[in-house]
Amino acid sequence: MYYMPYPNAKMRFTMVGLILALLIISCAEESELERTKRLANDGDAFSQYNLGYKYYKGAGVPQDYMEAVKWYRMSANQGDVLAQSKLGFMYDSGAGVPQDYKEAVKWYRISAEQGYAKAQSKLGLMYDNGTGVPQNYKEAVKWYRMSADQGDADAQYNLGFMYDNGTGVPQDYKKAVKWYRMSADQGQVQAQTNLGFMYANGTGVPQDYKEAIKWYSMSAEQGESLAQYNLGLMYANGAGVPQDYKKAIKWYRMSADQGDADAQYNLGFMYDNGTGVPQDYKKAVKWYRMSADQGQVQAQTNLGFMYANGTGVPQDYKEAFAWFSLAKAIGNEIAKDNLDILRRK
Repeated sequence: MYYMPYPNAKMRFTMVGLILALLIISCAEESELERTKRLANDGDAFSQYNLGYKYYKGAGVPQDYMEAVKWYRMSANQGDVLAQSKLGFMYDSGAGVPQDYKEAVKWYRISAEQGYAKAQSKLGLMYDNGTGVPQNYKEAVKWYRMSADQGDADAQYNLGFMYDNGTGVPQDYKKAVKWYRMSADQGQVQAQTNLGFMYANGTGVPQDYKEAIKWYSMSAEQGESLAQYNLGLMYANGAGVPQDYKKAIKWYRMSADQGDADAQYNLGFMYDNGTGVPQDYKKAVKWYRMSADQGQVQAQTNLGFMYANGTGVPQDYKEAFAWFSLAKAIGNEIAKDNLDILRRK
């Protein structure tokens, strides 16, 4: 006699196996956490660091910055460079402890002097900004370079920026490009933006709009607002790409939504003139105002013009006078001329 196999037998076996596998994984996760806790309590520095990191991230335990600081400190006091750097970061950001830049510098330095690249980069930034230490650009460059030579992307960007601006080192655009490129190749968005700018302007490299577009695009797609603005500008002007006002609008809007004042002004200008979008004076006023509130002088001037002429807003000479006055104070000649016209009315 032949028997038909039970149709769900294989499925039932698979489901049992799956449940067992999940239970095993769950137990393994629990045992890993318990093992980390046990070793940390026994004084193992690396486990103390790992446990601190779990509390910092809320990985398998409730997120608790104070508990993270406790374990980072225990590990740091045993000389663990990662824990020392992380403890510096906690003081730097005021997470789990009162913010204390001097204490942050102390821990960054202890870690940095043992060669940890992230701590060297952070210590360079503290000297660069004069945070917790007297501002010292040469000292900043020293620490940036030590970190950059180990491949830290943020340090490479910052070192490039120092060469770009001649801060703490003689200005050298070629060296700036070198360090920006090393950082940009690792995906650092500010380095990608600045490298794009160097190509767009022919600074330290031959001018190359297509190369500029390449780097702006890489950064803009990661959400960097300045790159989005610059990419919008390239599309608006047809530099390195066919002129495309709709794409310009797209990138201006993404940047403007993040608060970039120049992008807000340009977006307002596009609505004002019906370029790439249907003409809409009310939207123009909206974007001019957002930009003007941040001190963008062209936006202040144009917003004054909209009030003076009653375009997109009710005509209001007092409001126009106020915006023209703000723009004039920054040195805008058009605003000065418009003020003279208003005074004669």
